[in-house]
Amino acid sequence: MISVGDDLPGATLIQMGEEGPQPVALGDRMKGRKIVIFAVPGAFTPTCHSAHVPSFMRTKDQFDAKGVDEIICVSVNDPFVMKAWGEATGASDAGLTMLADPESAFTKAIGMDFDAPPAGLIGRSKRYAMVVEDGKVTALNLEENPGACEVSAGEGLLASM
Repeated sequence: MISVGDDLPGATLIQMGEEGPQPVALGDRMKGRKIVIFAVPGAFTPTCHSAHVPSFMRTKDQFDAKGVDEIICVSVNDPFVMKAWGEATGASDAGLTMLADPESAFTKAIGMDFDAPPAGLIGRSKRYAMVVEDGKVTALNLEENPGACEVSAGEGLLASM
């Protein structure tokens, strides 16, 4: 599992663009920048929708003040769902970047994948938030319970910066 001090592996995630799904090279997004990546078990799922995404919308200005260049939400969903979710929550208008990891490749590469068959969640991401500076993880807050959103919320991550 990824931890503080590790270099985040490059990965290709997917974002909806003007002309459909577009690849996003995470390595390029990280170079010389300070970014926040937070991940959720699923778009439109209760805690993710009502707590996690809104926490980063509320705290975006505080992250900006700490020199964060971009806040990225990652979920093991398709880019169509991530676009619709960004619109439904107001996250896209608030300046959050909604990226899809449809095959769970990035999530598995950093050891954050889990299965919850009773909820229909297979190969999904654990709930976490991290600060990445020029590709290196400088803060990482992982929720022990996927239904909780405390240390991985915007406020929780701000407190660890």
